[in-house]
Amino acid sequence: MKKVAVVYWSGTGNTEAMANAVAEGAKSAGAEVSVFTSAEFSASMMDDFDGIAFGCPSMGAEVLEEEEFEPMFSECEGKLGGKSIALFGSYGWGDGEWMRNWEEQCKGAGAYLTSDCVICNEMPNDSGLADCRALGASLA
Repeated sequence: MKKVAVVYWSGTGNTEAMANAVAEGAKSAGAEVSVFTSAEFSASMMDDFDGIAFGCPSMGAEVLEEEEFEPMFSECEGKLGGKSIALFGSYGWGDGEWMRNWEEQCKGAGAYLTSDCVICNEMPNDSGLADCRALGASLA
């Protein structure tokens, strides 16, 4: 059984709803799943999991949340090489540039993205939640 972590930051609950759907998808596909906020996760935990789904909304000028999530992710970046990961997040403006940049950053660090990222405008609808469950299943 694969061990999957779902690590997220959410300011309004939109990305948290996505994280819960990602966890549901991974569990339904047979993985053992642990869910963490970015404050609860660190690079020292990376090796404990076969796959990790990272979730963060777009902030400011389409960047990752800078106070809590980005510092944690930067710490983890050195351990992404060869790791199966998936990315998700919500946004309220822009065109998804933050996610495209984040994907490139992960690929540059040697990560294996198990599926296309999932982004949702504001609160995820039923289709967005289904995409999140599929993203989670891709890690299992």
